[in-house]
Amino acid sequence: MSKIFSLLFFILLQSPSLAQAANTNEGKKLYDRNCAICHGTQGTSTMANAPNFKRGEGIFKSDFALQKHILKGKNACPAFIGLLKQQQIFDVIAHLRTLYR
Repeated sequence: MSKIFSLLFFILLQSPSLAQAANTNEGKKLYDRNCAICHGTQGTSTMANAPNFKRGEGIFKSDFALQKHILKGKNACPAFIGLLKQQQIFDVIAHLRTLYR
């Protein structure tokens, strides 16, 4: 049992997406630059059919599901694959979660 625990702990330490905490301040900067034009600076959508994050639309998914959406894009939302690093995407997701009230 302790060998399994040690192995899982080692894997967690080696995984930057799991070992590093997301930075909501950096996420806000990236969100303002890339997302606010459609989703609004406070999360209230300004474009038809864009999720309204202030009401929680689209953000009650796992971080990895949101990461996939950001990487691939959807409808009018562009794909950010190759444009944002993994840590930056998780920073944006952390910021998204602060918009819901």
